[in-house]
Amino acid sequence: MKLWDETIESYRPEARDMLEALAEAFPAAGGDLPEDPVARAQIQRQNMIDFEPEPSPMAVESTIPGPAGDIPVRLFEPEEPRAMFLHIHGGGWILGRPQMSDPANDHLANHHGLAVLSVDYRLAPEHPYPAGPDDCEAAAAWMLEHGPERWGTHKLFIGGESAGGHLAAATLLRVRDRLGAIDRVLGANLVFGWYDLRGTPSIFGNGGDPDILDPPGLQIMIESFTPGMTDAERRNPDVSPLFADLSGMPPCLVTVGAFDHLADDSYFFAVRMAAAESPVELAVYPDSPHGFMVFPSEMTKAHAKRLDAWISSLLS
Repeated sequence: MKLWDETIESYRPEARDMLEALAEAFPAAGGDLPEDPVARAQIQRQNMIDFEPEPSPMAVESTIPGPAGDIPVRLFEPEEPRAMFLHIHGGGWILGRPQMSDPANDHLANHHGLAVLSVDYRLAPEHPYPAGPDDCEAAAAWMLEHGPERWGTHKLFIGGESAGGHLAAATLLRVRDRLGAIDRVLGANLVFGWYDLRGTPSIFGNGGDPDILDPPGLQIMIESFTPGMTDAERRNPDVSPLFADLSGMPPCLVTVGAFDHLADDSYFFAVRMAAAESPVELAVYPDSPHGFMVFPSEMTKAHAKRLDAWISSLLS
């Protein structure tokens, strides 16, 4: 069973050349950071801002009501939206903010005509589970309620990367099970997400392949988001979407690099979706680490082309 075609195969030499530069630009967790999880996260958040792209001139800051007060959101609103897109940023549940995804969200709005809301959900360790998922659910509920009047559409995409992929999957399940609106979701774009918070085999060791993630850093993220939880508690489908009933889901595009420490999460999630007879595509990119789309490359272009085609097919 081949997980990629000959065109992707031909991009592997370039992908290998990119690994060293990628690792230098985004070093793994560690160094002289303080042991206190809150102080550590605050320093890492500030450092991460240095890597943010130029802000999109299209982006507008706003807020929506949330379970613990107003939630900051970043909006991208085309003149005639064809559908909505709830975007959830990554960062291991402890880092990141919507600005880091401005280029991708600008593209969704301008190329596909999607009204994008990128949610600035509460971060751990100050706000552990279920704060982040609750904010993302509130954002989905707000879009489903106000989208038809504000943007003239009742259809919604959900997507995110890394921890944002986890939160996108969890939100998708809440839209189905709590909001009763899964029929309004056109699809979910799940990019190198985290679906089993007990830890899949690749989290503990990916064969020594180069990656910007490492097991100690991943463990800090899990403990920050789910402090004190046992493995049995982390099997709760609302915590680990891999354990959910995955039937009756909308189309999902599950994307991951083969060198990613979270690769097994995507493999397992996609297979379980397929076994539940939910429509799913698994896109695997060889010789590619976590966050492989950071630098321009043929592999990155291939991912962008496949994502564009997938969105276009669902919009049509």
